[in-house]
Amino acid sequence: MADLSALSIKVAAIYSERFGAPQTAEFALLKMTEELGEVAGAHLRLNGQGRGTAELGDLADEIADLLGFLLVFAARTGVDPAAALTRKWGAHLPDPQRD
Repeated sequence: MADLSALSIKVAAIYSERFGAPQTAEFALLKMTEELGEVAGAHLRLNGQGRGTAELGDLADEIADLLGFLLVFAARTGVDPAAALTRKWGAHLPDPQRD
């Protein structure tokens, strides 16, 4: 996940430079909200419940955008997403599987 986080931070810096977007946690959080809506829209179109059509690749692209901004948000708030997921979700696994 560290590689994905590093990739996301690099792309966010390019985005910031190109469009003048602030490199803040708040901006990343707002972009996550925007991207979640785009994930929902692509899912609805893919399943015939939205206007227009979508391909699975469209949904994958929107999920990638959401994940990218989530990783940027985590970095800007000092959260290690792998450690947080392991701690929070791993707590529900039987003891031998908690590695």
